Amino acid sequence: MTLSMYQASVPLFVRTLTNLKAILQKAATHAQANKIDESALLQARLYPDMFTLVAQVQIASDVARGTAARLGGKEPPSFEDTEKSFGELIARIDRTLDYLRTIKAGEIDGSEAREIVRPLRGEPKRFTGINYLMQFALPNFFFHTTTAYDILRHNGVVIGKTDFIGALD
Repeated sequence: MTLSMYQASVPLFVRTLTNLKAILQKAATHAQANKIDESALLQARLYPDMFTLVAQVQIASDVARGTAARLGGKEPPSFEDTEKSFGELIARIDRTLDYLRTIKAGEIDGSEAREIVRPLRGEPKRFTGINYLMQFALPNFFFHTTTAYDILRHNGVVIGKTDFIGALD
């Protein structure tokens, strides 16, 4: 049995973003229950030179949407980075999930050799579809979703590995 490009991307993005949405909902509940200003969590970062929670979620959303679109030979829809609340971040994830659910397997499967050019450090980097997915997109996606989780956990939100991974089928 082989794993298709679609199976290795869209369902993984949907599951992880759905779990991230639930984590953000727990964070919003935690902030309200503990009388913590949401902005304290939203602007939190693990280290001064790292992105904030808001940026981590925005980037994870962008990577998922952009990867699915590019593997399908499309230009990804653009979202403005204007979120200032948990509700707005959750809505961004919902819009991303809505987009991902429009992508069909036939649009992505067979994209292993498709050329994808992305700017890296100001220079164009050429990838094949499989290298883009496995060496660039998935590591970036998981870096930013994990960092979002870590920021919230570090700031006292009661979440654990099961929240990140989700219930096993």
